[in-house]
Amino acid sequence: MVPGIFRVSPFTRETTYSLVCRVAARYGLDEAAVLTHWQWRGRRPRHESGALRADAEVLLDAAGRRVLAGLCGVGEEVLGRALPAWGLEDEKLATRTAGGGSGAVWRVGGAVAFGCRSCAARRAGAPVLVVRYAQRWERVCVRHGQWLLDADADQALEHLDLRGLPEVVEAQRRWARVARRAVRAGAGPGEVFSVARAVVCQWWEQALGWEPERIWPARLHALAGGDAGPEFWWWRAVAREAATFPEVVTVAGALVDPVVAELVWQDSGAERIRPFPPDGEFARELGRRLARPWLGEVGAVPGSSALTAWWGALVRRRRGAGQSGERALDPWWVRREDQPVSMAAQLRKLAQRAEGTISWRSAVPAGERERIARLIRDAAESLDASYPDGSGRVAAVSRDLVQALARSAELVDQALLETAAAALRAGVPLQALSDWSGIPAEDLRTDVEVYEEGERLV
Repeated sequence: MVPGIFRVSPFTRETTYSLVCRVAARYGLDEAAVLTHWQWRGRRPRHESGALRADAEVLLDAAGRRVLAGLCGVGEEVLGRALPAWGLEDEKLATRTAGGGSGAVWRVGGAVAFGCRSCAARRAGAPVLVVRYAQRWERVCVRHGQWLLDADADQALEHLDLRGLPEVVEAQRRWARVARRAVRAGAGPGEVFSVARAVVCQWWEQALGWEPERIWPARLHALAGGDAGPEFWWWRAVAREAATFPEVVTVAGALVDPVVAELVWQDSGAERIRPFPPDGEFARELGRRLARPWLGEVGAVPGSSALTAWWGALVRRRRGAGQSGERALDPWWVRREDQPVSMAAQLRKLAQRAEGTISWRSAVPAGERERIARLIRDAAESLDASYPDGSGRVAAVSRDLVQALARSAELVDQALLETAAAALRAGVPLQALSDWSGIPAEDLRTDVEVYEEGERLV
């Protein structure tokens, strides 16, 4: 391999490792052959399955940077402007490499996504894999109608097709206006986006139980190619960011709107404190903007702890409660417990669940855990109340025990039907529910219909 024969230009915000791989491809070599140009520290990042990580990153010492510049045929100044990791130091590279060679150390990139191969082909002359640092508000390739996925998960997809979802592409255009309004409001666009994303992702988890919700299920199936089928939960993890992006942008726009802030102030009671109204003017305005006029009816506004935290900080700041600089007065601070779980983490949980190595507590959202736990407690108390303690006639004790068992079975059935009804409304295929529950599909459909009819009558 003779350095400099081919010119390989970097893409803006590309990972250094992605550039190294493209250099290898341009020279027609296996990347392992190119990696021998550096003396490596640390181990090459891999997933738990053993697969190589697409979000791997490398840091190079000065000699190592000169080597890569020579291989690319591009000046170090150009590489320094394009590659975020260029020039970053690491203590493992502080000691001189053996024989004075070029040194490199492995790392894992953060906020890294796959690039659009079609866009890369326009510059490179052929479709190539590019991995770039990209924030979640810039994942739409407007030109080719693609949602660019995180590169940190152990899954094969690089993008989702948005050609049937123009509202997601339009949301990318709207975000630029929201970002400008955020700056005028004295907030960082990234901070505003983080709060809005935390709010909407919490709604995404709750929406399985929202009977009027129709937009997200349809969008999810469209992103899955028409029908998520038996891989519903996998697609729900992979497509969440794309499916909710229009709502995140809309909520972000509302959070920096002075008109909305005034509605919050009035709903809070202004100078007279009152409880958070689940269907106040603020909830109605959000419902109107999100094309979900029923949002207040399902308790979505107080149901999001991220939104109530934003609301509370806004009100406290206006009332002058607390000390300046406190987190309680910062509406753009997202608590750790409110930060959405990443796609990679969700897929790991699904894999653990399939292998039987995950507990229900870590797999089920907190609200659902509490409801299920309450049903279980009711069943346990029902059994405890009739435990045969030796008193009374055997017949009476047996009768009480059978009645308690029947009541416990009813509670378990109720939990099953509530879950099945919510899953069906969310778009989970009936056959998949049948397979999971062990109940024939038609019987399950009938049971759910009877249950929902009873709920409407009540």
